Amino acid sequence: MIEDKAVMTGQSASLFTEHDIYLFREGSHFRLYNKLGSHLMTVGGVKGTYFALWAPNAEKVFLIGDFNGWNRGSHPLSVRWDGSGIWEGFIPGIQKGDIYKYHIVSRYNSYRVDKGDPFAYYWEQSPKTASVVWELGYQWQDDEWMANRYKVNSLDAPYSIYEVHLGSWRRVPEEGDRRLNYREMAHHLADYVKDMGFTHVELLPVMEHPFYGSWGYQITGYFAPSSRYGTPQDFMYLIDHLHKNGIGVILDWVPSHFPSDQHGLSFFDGSYLYEHADPKKGFHPEWSSYIFNYSRNEVRNFLISNALYWLDKYHIDGIRVDAVASMLYLDYARKEGEWIPNIYGGNEDLDAISLLKKLNEAVYSAYPDVQTIAEESTTWPMVSRPVHVGGLGFGMKWNMGWMHDTLKYFSEDPVHRKYHHNQLTFSIWYAFTENFLLPLSHDEVVHGKGSLVGKMPGDEWQRYANLRALFGCMYGHPGKKLLFMGGEFGQWKEWNHDESLEWHGLQYPIHIGLRKWLKDLNYLYRTEPALHELDFSADGFEWIDSHDWEQSIISFIRKSKHSGETILVVCNLTPVPRHGYMVGVPHAGFWKELLNSDAEAYGGSNLGNSGGAEAVAMPVQGRDHSISLTLPPLSVLFFKS
Repeated sequence: MIEDKAVMTGQSASLFTEHDIYLFREGSHFRLYNKLGSHLMTVGGVKGTYFALWAPNAEKVFLIGDFNGWNRGSHPLSVRWDGSGIWEGFIPGIQKGDIYKYHIVSRYNSYRVDKGDPFAYYWEQSPKTASVVWELGYQWQDDEWMANRYKVNSLDAPYSIYEVHLGSWRRVPEEGDRRLNYREMAHHLADYVKDMGFTHVELLPVMEHPFYGSWGYQITGYFAPSSRYGTPQDFMYLIDHLHKNGIGVILDWVPSHFPSDQHGLSFFDGSYLYEHADPKKGFHPEWSSYIFNYSRNEVRNFLISNALYWLDKYHIDGIRVDAVASMLYLDYARKEGEWIPNIYGGNEDLDAISLLKKLNEAVYSAYPDVQTIAEESTTWPMVSRPVHVGGLGFGMKWNMGWMHDTLKYFSEDPVHRKYHHNQLTFSIWYAFTENFLLPLSHDEVVHGKGSLVGKMPGDEWQRYANLRALFGCMYGHPGKKLLFMGGEFGQWKEWNHDESLEWHGLQYPIHIGLRKWLKDLNYLYRTEPALHELDFSADGFEWIDSHDWEQSIISFIRKSKHSGETILVVCNLTPVPRHGYMVGVPHAGFWKELLNSDAEAYGGSNLGNSGGAEAVAMPVQGRDHSISLTLPPLSVLFFKS
């Protein structure tokens, strides 16, 4: 609760200073969540709540709620004298838990509407649509994590992300398939993720959204965790508990568009306030939603404040920015004549570019120990390069090219893979042009695409061997890792947000084996510096042989930054075992077999190399030494000398 910190102006109270208004107008007020919205306060010994709302085209604004019987005329707010368009007022007696909306009377066409609070910390549970007066007090217990997270979030640290949709990860079938709440999720998820060896979880958008089927990507309450799973403090508990178990938390964040629900941001004060007025710039044809007006300073304040809010109040370790490509291009998902060129005649959205750069500068300036991650699917240059050298300033970028090529390759019948060898090797040509993260995300297991294992060819044994090989190639390949829930144990069905994952599958050995393989890959990735320290540098990768397309075999080495350690990765991507296969190696010595995806423990045929192979002085593939290997069918092997 804020105690006596309001500025008294006449008979009213305000949290805004003249400097706040200056920054607000300038587009550089990035902590607006401390000013706009509803704030519990004590003014002159009287307890109540201060409300502040940006609605410059309103003629009148009234506060309505249960406390006044939703009377649209009894509790007016006052517009500030400075022309900022901010309406405010301190109302005694309104307390935590009271529900409210703003009744806005526009100066245009006598338009009237009831709106939720864009800065509300908490909302009623859908399908109800009112905001809730709340506060953000919480006794955090993650001091050790916060002091040391720069090590975990460093670009040379291992990043193995488990992507989760909270409502469908696990449910309670004994209670009508009830969704877990934040506090229940905290313990189940932390135990599971820690056991599996993931370093981070990434949560599909948790911000309040009216339509559950949007998975959180159509947001109305940008500053509120969804009340479907509990209170803001319950969500803080989830993050706190994950941190205490050594697990970082990344939030999926959506600054690209927002829905048309009447209680949300659209046509907010009888004008196109948050969105562009022209549908050629302000309406998204692919998602039937509105596009933010990135040129407006107050909207830039809103978005950047929102990103900083989650980092500040919720101790988030990073944000994954959704649909960056749709922001960068004015003609994204539009036909000729359906978009407006920029002032230079191009298709680049200069305002969105400016916003993204300012966002990243603001985030890294305030929180240098976190990461921003761009979901960007085009060849836009320097997405993950600093702003001062001409980049967009993100820490990492999703490697959508690797994802598409790799899934296409692995979906091919192995007998045809030799004709698609380039899809397996091409990604290395551009692997170090950005700080890439390799995503096998939720987008690949929805809308009729089937599950990951369902994409694999062959009989059941071959499908799971192929999926083990896919994961092996992913963990050997340069770049950080992301896997959507259910993929780790080979869920058969396509993901459905209305159902729990198929945990019952873990009674069968083939699912158990796959999950153990993924767990062991995570352990190897985290403990071997050569597999993560130079993920973003060509110094950390070297081909042994990328040209054996006839047998669909590739081999390469990964290198550490300082210790000189080397990991050899060999992939045999046909169901034909290869005996006496010669692989050139950098030096003599015994090359220990660290992992073999064909091991019996993973559901394989248990063909291998009896622990490793001794290098001999026989030149192969341009190397002075080589080892003779047995390559199991559909397998990936890791060696270390």
